[in-house]
Amino acid sequence: MVRIQVIAVGKAKEPFYRDGVAEYARRLTGMAEFTVTEVADERLPENAGSAEQAQILAKEGTRILSHIRAQDRCIVLDVGGKQMTSEAFARYLNDAMLDGDSRITCVIGGSLGIAPEVRSRADLLLSFGPMTFPHQMARLILAEQVYRAAMINAGRQYHR
Repeated sequence: MVRIQVIAVGKAKEPFYRDGVAEYARRLTGMAEFTVTEVADERLPENAGSAEQAQILAKEGTRILSHIRAQDRCIVLDVGGKQMTSEAFARYLNDAMLDGDSRITCVIGGSLGIAPEVRSRADLLLSFGPMTFPHQMARLILAEQVYRAAMINAGRQYHR
């Protein structure tokens, strides 16, 4: 069974986001193991300069990378990444499993984005489109898309 780990910077504070992610993780039971690992975010001072922002990104990046194994397929959410249809994302996940990747790690960065070291570790930079979403919502959207992909790959109808 494939394991999909989401590494997210910061805590999900809103219960409705946590509950939504938990619901999709429950629905994935038997098809995939879906977990979320939260790494601490750094406090961003109000007037942080570019050097201080780079230090914050580096610290968060180190925390993220400590949870990614060498053999993991790594998907990093990035506004400049590749946009995919749900069907294309399902094919990507299916191909990863056929290639023998039993652990897929997805990364959602903090308020400053993704450290260059994390971006360079990515096997895929993925974008949900040009719109900006709260990071907690990105977790929920990702969980829903993973569930949708699992349903597509299983040949099961998703919409009820």
